[in-house]
Amino acid sequence: MTLVKKTPTIQDVARFANVSTATVSRALSSPERVSEQTRARISEAVRVTGYTPNQSARSLRQRTARTILVALPDIGNSFFSVILDAVEREAASRGYGVLVANRFPRMDSGLRMRDYFLSNRVDGLLLLDGSVDLEQLMMLTGDPTPVPLIVACEEIPNAPFHTVKTDNGYAAERATRHLIDLGHRRIGHIRGPDGNVLTAEREQGYARAMQAAGLPICPEWVLAGGFEMEAGRAAAGRFISIADRPTAIFAANDESAVGFISGLRQHGLDCPDDVSVVGFDDLVLAAHIWPPLTTMRQPRAALGRIAAGALIDLIEGERRSRVPMHMVLSSEMIVRGTTARPPAPTAPASLSPALVVR
Repeated sequence: MTLVKKTPTIQDVARFANVSTATVSRALSSPERVSEQTRARISEAVRVTGYTPNQSARSLRQRTARTILVALPDIGNSFFSVILDAVEREAASRGYGVLVANRFPRMDSGLRMRDYFLSNRVDGLLLLDGSVDLEQLMMLTGDPTPVPLIVACEEIPNAPFHTVKTDNGYAAERATRHLIDLGHRRIGHIRGPDGNVLTAEREQGYARAMQAAGLPICPEWVLAGGFEMEAGRAAAGRFISIADRPTAIFAANDESAVGFISGLRQHGLDCPDDVSVVGFDDLVLAAHIWPPLTTMRQPRAALGRIAAGALIDLIEGERRSRVPMHMVLSSEMIVRGTTARPPAPTAPASLSPALVVR
């Protein structure tokens, strides 16, 4: 006799989570109305039982939402505006809408994202945040209902996900080499935030360029920073206290570079006459400050377009390989007004010959 496996029901989920079927229904349709602890139990029950809402429509992976979820760490950061615009354009051209989710706390980010899929609101996830907990993402993309996922901008180390990113390490090398080619030998670096994969990649690129040129890196030349202008201004205050100051700085991003230049002026130093500065990203503001910022231009529009297209390919089953796709896009060196040759060393004042009066 052939045994037919019973399709899991909402009652199975309720029994496993020890809640009512009404609570399960509410968690799936309006998760914000259910406590985080209860949502977590229901999410685990759904995973274990294999239950999917609207089972007949979801069988055979026939998605109906035609919407992708874009999760990012800070929607107020202008870096993401070009990427989001490109994602929306690519999705619209293929008949998909875009839902944006902002600022997922680290510990419950995977659970909150799963809510979107369990309530059948989105079909795939484009993740622009490398700080999301890997274990929760693995649960999100695992059986019985794996979520199509593309990681963009910030690669998650040791994660088996499709990734679209830019060449952060090599671009940082090029930025530092630009300063070396101008004749700078004392070159410092303003780091990004601690624990960020971009911080590590760009600092490593800076170090490789310095080592390849046979130049020393003094620990005090590597300044704690972040990705905000205020972090750059704070770095300028620490820079001023260095006895043997660098003649050039490579900043981990444009905002910290702009803040650093502003901080220099508060301390009576000018860019590039006293210190040359290179940023990273080529935000809109980079071309409009004075002097205009030399920077590495990330291909943000291409990144958004390619990542969105790859995600829709996953949703529609066109990318079936289990081998993760890793696409790396090239950045471009944009030379503007904040870099110049280092200032000439100041010669000691010579003594004037004595004036002899006869």
